[in-house]
Amino acid sequence: MSPTDLQPTLLLSLLGGAFVTAFLHAALPTHWLPFVLVGKAQRWSLARVLGSVAAAGFAHILVTAAVGGLIVMAGLALEQWVAGLLPHLAAILLFLFGAFYLARATLLKAQPAGGPALDTPEPRVSDAAAFWGLVAMLAISPGEVLLPLYLAQATEGLAVLGFMTLAFLIGTIAGMAVFTVLASAGYSALRLERWARYESIVLGVALIAIGLLVASHTHAEEKSARAADRPAASALPHIGHAH
Repeated sequence: MSPTDLQPTLLLSLLGGAFVTAFLHAALPTHWLPFVLVGKAQRWSLARVLGSVAAAGFAHILVTAAVGGLIVMAGLALEQWVAGLLPHLAAILLFLFGAFYLARATLLKAQPAGGPALDTPEPRVSDAAAFWGLVAMLAISPGEVLLPLYLAQATEGLAVLGFMTLAFLIGTIAGMAVFTVLASAGYSALRLERWARYESIVLGVALIAIGLLVASHTHAEEKSARAADRPAASALPHIGHAH
């Protein structure tokens, strides 16, 4: 299937889901609290902190896209052996990730971060070391919850994958920036960290919803393909038996 075969409304739904998933994932304290702590320790301005947020978010999604590209190539190779498997596998992975986040939110209580308090920053290091340390922190950890979406859209073409990666990038940086600004403006870090529990619930529901969207889209495609095959089969000449 080419990217042009994807209906605009479905494409917008997928991109919206990609943005929301990335935003919610970026709301985890590991994606914003280190920037607040380092910014205070280095006595950075908010603009400089947000600059490091943008750079680290870009590196995070770049690595995620690279891993996603490998998954797409492996999936396309598998598709040659088992036709139509990828969308079903992607939907199952999305369901499993969604169930995992819902279970984690139900079974685990929100824990305070293991870093120092916001009003007692660590001693300063060089600004360059602090900046690249923050970038490397996210660059070495691809967004695991985003990877099933690459598998789900593996057969849709590079244009769709590119737009989806852009939605991931915007959602990730937006989520990191919003919570960094809130914490830097004086909101309680521990209160914001409690969002992690509710974030897991919302993220789990969002992943399951996207899985349902992928599954319904796959079912509709298969139904259309069967309907298209019926006229072709009926158009074949029938050879009757002589009486």
